Amino acid sequence: MLKKIGVEHLTLGMHLHEFCGSWMEHPFWRTKFVIKDQKDLDAVRASSIREVWIDVAKGLDTTEGVSKEASEAEVDRELQEAAQAAKPDAQQRCSMQEEAARAARICAKSKQAVVSMFQEARMGNAVNAEDCAPLVEEITNSISRNPGALISLARLKTADDYTYMHSVAVCALMIALARQLGLDEQQTRAAGLAGLLHDMGKAFIPNEVLNKPGKLTDDEFTLIKKHPELGYEALIQGNGATETVLDVCLHHHEKTDGSGYPKGLKADGISLFAKMGAVCDVYDAITSNRPYKAGWDPAESLRKMAEWAKGHFDETVFQAFVKSLGIYPVGSLVLLASGRIGVVTEQSERSLLAPKVKIFYSTKAQARIKPDVLDLSRPPGNTDKIVGREDPAKWNFPDLNALWAGATMPS
Repeated sequence: MLKKIGVEHLTLGMHLHEFCGSWMEHPFWRTKFVIKDQKDLDAVRASSIREVWIDVAKGLDTTEGVSKEASEAEVDRELQEAAQAAKPDAQQRCSMQEEAARAARICAKSKQAVVSMFQEARMGNAVNAEDCAPLVEEITNSISRNPGALISLARLKTADDYTYMHSVAVCALMIALARQLGLDEQQTRAAGLAGLLHDMGKAFIPNEVLNKPGKLTDDEFTLIKKHPELGYEALIQGNGATETVLDVCLHHHEKTDGSGYPKGLKADGISLFAKMGAVCDVYDAITSNRPYKAGWDPAESLRKMAEWAKGHFDETVFQAFVKSLGIYPVGSLVLLASGRIGVVTEQSERSLLAPKVKIFYSTKAQARIKPDVLDLSRPPGNTDKIVGREDPAKWNFPDLNALWAGATMPS
């Protein structure tokens, strides 16, 4: 049985199942192990991680904490409340199918631009933030036409591409979140540019550290945590970086409880844009494949982030983020009441709890079925509904991404 406890209750002999925090907050590349070394215990407690999951069937138990079932029930309730509070977007949109091809081209072009920008920074050349304005404009227009297309495709990055495509993905997520928060067009583009440049400091971190598949040493972890300040300094020396861009670059790893870095700012001391950057950065990080860990399912990632929300993210910003993506983001693997399994292909304008789903597997027949797209928001023609998330690792469908992304998948 899994139980969530505070790190102060963690002891030697417990089986650590999972950290309640993003991967950049602790020096461990693995999570599932019995804590036998006092140094490992001290490292967990010294990190900004405040809660962990333990498996009491594989290690020592404690009277503290809450069971996984109780925790998930509370998180699901909060996510559904956030999604149900979403207001319909009056903007004219096109379908996922119509926007996907354009979004794929924008992703490819954006990656080239970010790679070039990082290379220029590594060679000591000044970064001109204003040069990125046309790119942010293209991404903004794509988000306006269909938010799910570019955001979802940008998630399909390889481990080697992560540093570059992460910047593109966070840009898109920031724009969608800004729209959900009701920011004006100038603020929305400022948020997008800040997202695109938020990790500029990683240009100065050696690739062998950024892409290391094993456990980071203390020195390597300390080095990676310097990237906000390194990026800030590079942007200051360049041209066109607004206060918003500089702020998000420096403070996107701050947390509302003050346990973040580099300044340890607390709730009201963190700007709205930096709070937005924190949410968008973590979501893309945990849904993407990394050298040391496969990405999590989008819907599962939102659930995990909801667990961390208190103390990590601003509540209003996080709720708006859930609304911008839907409780079951594009690419989520879901189980329907009929016993069929499908993957979310697009959000519905009627209800974020009832997206469009491409069904392709029957749990009753234990076999693949002919793929078919259902709009779960359109009764009475459709009477099926989502009853839960499914773990892609459990099913190991080799073509899961192709089922929703189709020919637009990045090569």
